[in-house]
Amino acid sequence: MTRFTDHVAVVTGAGSGLGRATAHCFGDDGAAVAAVDLDVDAAEKTTAEIGERGGSARAYQVDVTDPAAVKRTVEAVAADLGRPQVLVNSAGIGGFAHTVDETYERWSAILGVNLTGTFLMCQAALPHMLDGGGAIVNVASNAGLMGQPYSAAYCASKGGVVNLTRALAVEYVKRGVRVNAVAPGGMNTPMIAGFTMPEGVNLKEFARVTSPLGYAEPEEVAGVIAYIASDDARYMTGSIVSFDGGITA
Repeated sequence: MTRFTDHVAVVTGAGSGLGRATAHCFGDDGAAVAAVDLDVDAAEKTTAEIGERGGSARAYQVDVTDPAAVKRTVEAVAADLGRPQVLVNSAGIGGFAHTVDETYERWSAILGVNLTGTFLMCQAALPHMLDGGGAIVNVASNAGLMGQPYSAAYCASKGGVVNLTRALAVEYVKRGVRVNAVAPGGMNTPMIAGFTMPEGVNLKEFARVTSPLGYAEPEEVAGVIAYIASDDARYMTGSIVSFDGGITA
């Protein structure tokens, strides 16, 4: 018996990076995985990989910033796979910019996906979890726990995820739903590989947010997420778990 046998796990951002690694981790551990991503082709690739590894998964396309689409998707997951018992909010975007040059559109997009999208997914999944229990793991960041240069929108969004997590944890602690977050530092993912620095930036400014251990692998963070979501962590709620090579120690 694996930890998530007879569980339905919803993972956003499942088409790549940490979301893909997390979907694999839950699939390997017995869950029926709903692989959710805006890029449905990438999500379907993840589900095919899970199937090749002996697991069970289904892909769903959704824009997590669209309230109606989020609700429809979670209802579809419940109809197709069963009641969602685990939700991992891994969908995220980011980038660096001089704050004076940041556009309203880019600010809104980052807050929309990282914070509002996390809220909407939680809001849609909670009614199912209140009928039998569940666990939510939000992906925050060490950028939500400390300042990071040229990252005002990203820091604001992930700081919001941190306190959204705490708020939901205290609201539902007596109702059978645990809500926690993991706060990674740098990871070897397509998102971080695609970041470019603003003009004139000195990389020495990033020394305080750089670990001597380098970057984590997404599979390492996924393992932490799976532990937090499992019954092994039944006493854990409202926790923000740093996984950043000692940056916020």
